[in-house]
Amino acid sequence: MDVGLAIPQMARGLDRAAVLQWCKAADDGPFSSISAGERITFRNLEGLTLCAAAAVATERVRVMMNVAVLPWHAPALIAKQLATIDVMSGGRLDVAVGVGGRWQDYAAVGSSFAHRHQRLDDAVHEIQRLWGGGVAADGESIGPQPLQDGGPPLYGSAMGPKSLARVAQWATGVSGFTLLGDAREVKRQVRSTSEAWQSAGRTVKPRHITGSFVALGKNAPETLRAFAYEYLEVFSPEFATQLSDSMTLCAPDALANALRSFRDAGIDEFIVVPATSDASMASDVADIVRDIRGDSAT
Repeated sequence: MDVGLAIPQMARGLDRAAVLQWCKAADDGPFSSISAGERITFRNLEGLTLCAAAAVATERVRVMMNVAVLPWHAPALIAKQLATIDVMSGGRLDVAVGVGGRWQDYAAVGSSFAHRHQRLDDAVHEIQRLWGGGVAADGESIGPQPLQDGGPPLYGSAMGPKSLARVAQWATGVSGFTLLGDAREVKRQVRSTSEAWQSAGRTVKPRHITGSFVALGKNAPETLRAFAYEYLEVFSPEFATQLSDSMTLCAPDALANALRSFRDAGIDEFIVVPATSDASMASDVADIVRDIRGDSAT
């Protein structure tokens, strides 16, 4: 199982120096990817911009946009932006797309919350058409040409049966998330995704990606709970309190055991989403990943 690092864009204190430190840690360590995603009404640095920065600041790891909320974007513009990041990364870009879950973000960008799943599907098909050389409204093609044949791999951020059935028509795989680091939940998601691919008549197996909030180091439990509460408070203070108090990935043994469980459940890549901007945490995660790989090699 691959292990990637997310840039801790939702954590307090993230600045230029910290972004560069996380990118270097990802590239130098036993990691598969560096990633960032989208949220509007929060203090985070913007995801597409971070992925562009990571594309230049790294040489080896995949760069993952995780997740791009396509209904917010004009398809031609984001097709051009993502193709540009693919070029800047030397053809290392992966893209997970979804609809998001916060009406506040839709309102902030002036986008309707209605029909967002259909708009996602429509945007995917248009982006793929443009990456394949299709012309835009003026009869001209959208450049640059992505370095990866057909464009960067697209993953669906989907969980329910209807969403999985939709993304099974066009996605390379599914990029999910487990708030509580629950291997049983992840195993169900792997099974549901595989069944959706089979029902869609796909002959290539889907790639399974998931992730979770993680904190290690001094005061890790408090750091994780505070981070999770702030991130989830938009849904309700009660919901945020209940879930943040249930977070467990705040000790080396807990993370190691979770990674083994996710690997055994069929996950292809797990993404560590740090609850702190302190890049020294990356070395602790790297040690755990190396130990687990040593286990699987013996």
